[in-house]
Amino acid sequence: MWKSNKGKTAVVTGAGSGIGRGIAIRLAQDEAAIAVWDLNGEGAEETAKMIRDNGGKAIAIAVDCSDKAAIQAAAAKTRAELGPITILVNNAGIAPFVPYLDVTDELWDRVIRINLTGPHYCTREIIPDMLAAGWGRIINITSSSTQSGSTNHTHYVASKGGLLGFTKAIASEFAAKGITANMVPPGFIDTPMLRGSPINVEAFTQNIPVKRAGTPEDMAAACAYLASEEAGYITGQTISVNGGRYMGSA
Repeated sequence: MWKSNKGKTAVVTGAGSGIGRGIAIRLAQDEAAIAVWDLNGEGAEETAKMIRDNGGKAIAIAVDCSDKAAIQAAAAKTRAELGPITILVNNAGIAPFVPYLDVTDELWDRVIRINLTGPHYCTREIIPDMLAAGWGRIINITSSSTQSGSTNHTHYVASKGGLLGFTKAIASEFAAKGITANMVPPGFIDTPMLRGSPINVEAFTQNIPVKRAGTPEDMAAACAYLASEEAGYITGQTISVNGGRYMGSA
C-alpha cells in the first residue's frame, strides 16, 4: 500500500451517497481527514458517521456545491475544524435523461451550473490552500459519455466535456506548484442514481467486457491512487473506470 495521507484534509463533494460516499470512505482509510459536502445533509452525516465509526476523522457539511457563497462558507468551516484542504474530489453532479429538443434553457443552465461551474467554484476556493502547502490533488469525476456520447444526455455530456477541458487546463497551469489535476470517468457504476434511471442495469452489464456493473469502491480505488503521494508525476490524465467498455478510446 502507498504512503498514507495522514495529516491531510480532503473535501469530497456529493459524498452523501453513491460514488462520493465510496471515495470519502476510502480516502479516510488512507488516513486523510474528510469533509463530506453534500446538498443532502442527512446523507452527508451518514457518510461521516460511517467514517468515524471505523476510526476515521470526518465532518459533514450540508452545502449546495454550485453556490459560490455556500462553498466559501463550507471551506471556512472545513479549515476551522480539519485544517487546510489539500485534496479535492469534485464529484457532485446530476444527470437527468431528457431528449435534446426537450432540454429547456433552465435545465441546461442548471446542469452546467452544478456539473461544471460548481467544480470551478470549489477549485478556485480551495487551490490557495494547495499553493500554500506546495502540494495538492484535484480529482474531477467526469464521465465516459465524453468518449462515447449519450442519447438524451446532451446537457450532461456538454457539462462533463467542459470539466474534462477544465481539468487539463488546471493541470497545465499548476503542475510546477506541486498540484496535480486528473479525471476519473465512471463507466457503469451501480449507484442510487443509476438505479433511478431508465436503464436496465442487469441487461446492460452483458455489454461490458467484465460482465458486471462497477461499484463505488472501484471508483474509490482509482481516486485513492491519484490522491496519493505516489501519483505526483501524473497530471492532466484520465483513469477510466469502465470495465473495458472503451478500450482504445482517448
